[in-house]
Amino acid sequence: MTEARIQGRAPAPDADAAPQATRLIGLDRDDFAAVMAQLGEKPFRARQLWHWVYGQGARDFSAMTTLAKAFRARLQEGFSLDRPEAAEDTLSVDSTRKWLFRFVDGELCETVFIPNGERGTLCMSSQVGCTLNCTFCHTGTQRLVRNLEAGEIVGQLMAARDAIGEWELPSQGRLLTNIVMMGMGEPLYNFDNVAKALKIVMDPEGLSISKRRITLSTAGVVPLMARCGEELGVNLAVSLHAVTDELRDVLVPINRKYPLDELLKACRAYPGVHNSRRITFEYVMLKGINDSPADARALVRLLKGIPAKTNLIPFNSWPGAPYECSTRPAIARFAEIVNDGGLSAPVRSPRGRDILAACGQLKTASVRVRGRRRAAPDHG
Repeated sequence: MTEARIQGRAPAPDADAAPQATRLIGLDRDDFAAVMAQLGEKPFRARQLWHWVYGQGARDFSAMTTLAKAFRARLQEGFSLDRPEAAEDTLSVDSTRKWLFRFVDGELCETVFIPNGERGTLCMSSQVGCTLNCTFCHTGTQRLVRNLEAGEIVGQLMAARDAIGEWELPSQGRLLTNIVMMGMGEPLYNFDNVAKALKIVMDPEGLSISKRRITLSTAGVVPLMARCGEELGVNLAVSLHAVTDELRDVLVPINRKYPLDELLKACRAYPGVHNSRRITFEYVMLKGINDSPADARALVRLLKGIPAKTNLIPFNSWPGAPYECSTRPAIARFAEIVNDGGLSAPVRSPRGRDILAACGQLKTASVRVRGRRRAAPDHG
């Protein structure tokens, strides 16, 4: 049995704490300009503050040495540089790291860092819970609690950088190089907050992660896919998982609203898609459900004409899961057929399974901690 190492737990928030200061993390350039106007400061101060917050990852206003002491004192009085706090910080035997982040209202989400040689990918959440009810996904069995705000999304990245010592490294030696919006929630059902957060992340004078290193995964919210491409220009991943409407209606229930024909039309029209920048179609391998040679051939036909690659995902089990992972020979045969059909079909190597951090497993820690909080006696 593999063992995960719990690195730390944070205390629950104090319900009687003083009102929170205005959080700077999650504010965009226009917001920073408005803050300067509010404080009666010259506009160039906004750029200086932006540099310290997003470029340097400052945790304390006293570190902002290019700002006057009196200005720093004013910021200290009314503003905050706080990130989400890590209620749990768990390390897998394969070096995958999962944080359970707690927000000001006590709600929780999970964020996963996957190091892989010179590349390090952060899987971020967009919602607390999920509304999609995909039957193979553990997160999908958790009810939607609320959308995450832009600051809570950016805060996941900044807290992760804090934890891995990222700010102290030169830009060419960064450990965290890529972002995938594939954590808890459907990003396109929280588009405004996700878009604001990713624009902050992509700003070259701050966090500076290129749009080519950011992938947004959707289960198929067709009306917002074009807007995502036009406004953000990030890579698109589509949770496909089935080659017929009949099966996809069960596995990915949003298909009943936006069936395969509509979804694939939106994929073909996705702004910026071409052979050197393909759409990734995610396909979970479920034993006896969607893993036959006939399914593989149908997948090739379905994606014909779309600049695409497939990502075959061995099913990652979770307590009470109604499915089993396809056998290795079945996955190998499926990949061979898809590759022979002209599509790239890599098989994803599961990471973080021992800490339930792999694809489709995010839920357990957040539900457990939330339940423990509800069950705690009231000492007030």
